[in-house]
Amino acid sequence: MPYGLLDRDMMHILDAVKSLPEISQVVLFGSRAKGNFKPASDVDLAIKGSAVTYETALKLADILNEEKPLPYFFDVIHYEAITETRLLEHIDRVGVILYSKETEQL
Repeated sequence: MPYGLLDRDMMHILDAVKSLPEISQVVLFGSRAKGNFKPASDVDLAIKGSAVTYETALKLADILNEEKPLPYFFDVIHYEAITETRLLEHIDRVGVILYSKETEQL
């Protein structure tokens, strides 16, 4: 159970991501990526892609939080739109690629 997420949860995440073709990569960051998460910790995701917008991040968050049977809260951000240097450095340092369109894997 990597990052405290069950295999079936990972499949729901993959399904949601694939429904938005503009997403080319999904990076897990925060406590789940660092390994110091608690069972109720949220799932922080940064999405990348040349056609990704703020609305894409909102749509993915809506799918994961409202439509999928997942017991976690998902916080989804658009990586290329981040202006906070410390957050970018954190994602680049501890982030774990969960999905890449090149490999089509989660």
